[in-house]
Amino acid sequence: MKNPIILCSRCYSTKLQLPKCNVKAPVYKGMSYEEMVSIRKRNLNPTLSTLYRKPLAFYKGSKQWLFDLDGNRYLDMFGGISTISVGHCHPKITKVLTEQSDTLGHVSNVYFHEKIHEYAKRLADTMPGNLKCVYFVNSGSEANDLALLMARAHTGKYDIFSLKNCYHGMTYQVMEMTSLSTYRFSVPGSPGIYKTTVPDVYKGVWGGSKCRDSPVQANRKCSCMGICEAGIKYIEEFKSDLNCMVSKNNLAGFWAETIQGVGGIVQFPKNYIKGVYEVVKQNGGLFVADEVQAGFGRTGDHFWGFEMHGITPDIVTMAKGIGNGFPLAAVVTTPEIAQGLGKATHFNTFGGNPLACAVGIAVLDIIEEEKLQENAKIVGTDLILDLAKLRDKYEIIGDVRGKGLMIGIELVEDKTSKKPLSPERCMDILEKCKELGLVVGKGGSYGNILRLSPPMCITKEDATFTVEVLDKAISEIA
Repeated sequence: MKNPIILCSRCYSTKLQLPKCNVKAPVYKGMSYEEMVSIRKRNLNPTLSTLYRKPLAFYKGSKQWLFDLDGNRYLDMFGGISTISVGHCHPKITKVLTEQSDTLGHVSNVYFHEKIHEYAKRLADTMPGNLKCVYFVNSGSEANDLALLMARAHTGKYDIFSLKNCYHGMTYQVMEMTSLSTYRFSVPGSPGIYKTTVPDVYKGVWGGSKCRDSPVQANRKCSCMGICEAGIKYIEEFKSDLNCMVSKNNLAGFWAETIQGVGGIVQFPKNYIKGVYEVVKQNGGLFVADEVQAGFGRTGDHFWGFEMHGITPDIVTMAKGIGNGFPLAAVVTTPEIAQGLGKATHFNTFGGNPLACAVGIAVLDIIEEEKLQENAKIVGTDLILDLAKLRDKYEIIGDVRGKGLMIGIELVEDKTSKKPLSPERCMDILEKCKELGLVVGKGGSYGNILRLSPPMCITKEDATFTVEVLDKAISEIA
């Protein structure tokens, strides 16, 4: 007997009606919510944090939709923390997983198997220049940790720079590169890693209304004439830090997300990354682009975020959207840099296993076949422009920024002070969005930036619903 169908139990006003969805959730018959709460207290990592005052429990997903235990439907505008790139439970991914599981589930990469070779070539073909050598791992933290080893092994140098406000992962070494106190433990950090000023054109020392590669600029005066002066000043700040902190000729590498994700969708001046890249190369270091969140077409104009900055990095790290939720990540570099790891044996048991590679290939196919990069640009641009109207309407929205479907909304006490909106009021907004059927994320040092990084299959109707819900939620809090 088929499971009976339950309809959404919530009621909405006509204006805030969820967009149509042809998927209905079967009745949930699994573990109770209360039992989950009990097990979490007893048996799970006690520091696991949840997003809401009463955590959501999901049991079904389809494309841009999530369903909770009661059958309520939600529009997922956070994409499993910027991870669901082509949609929850995409039928093509389900199909290739089933087929590959029936054929070959796992062999270590000390053996040959077809999928790792096919996928390595497919992934390398998306890269510019000589970025042709692929290492497969399982998470973004692993990818950045491996890239750190790779940079030091190749250059024979030790010192590393990253940006304040960045997030590169949680392994012991990479945690030292991460520059958000929420993700730092009070233990001695890995040595030789330094931070330079994040070039935040909204609330940093320098910035203005012409700096960002975004449909919406910071609401701030700008004196730039043809070239971004803020970018030049932030580059000079890095040069000063480099001179003060690193011994001569000992720079191994510089890390940067092409748009900061966890830090709150921070975009840099247009000329900053290219200028820093040139300084790093002049000092014999490698430039590492962290594409864990911005890659795979999410920014719309380009498949890779670094392309918007006009550079070809020495190393690229990627995860999250690469596997649409499957544990898959990669590091891509040149054959010359890859040779640095030949000084010892590098091995990863699960990296590049047949299941992961089959999923990775399917993700590339879906992005191309369904024109999801193009959709990210079209729907994302309209969404950012509509959100900018909310910024003009509400005193507590200080900034709207982003590109494609990687969008941030900075909440402040007032536009003059730019003081972060209190955690309690930010949570009130998140809770109201949840009540109305919308899932969004948060980020930044104070948790006051709403993050939108949905599956790239969302529609214009979904974007309109998102703006309407945010309008209602913010109006009640403001």
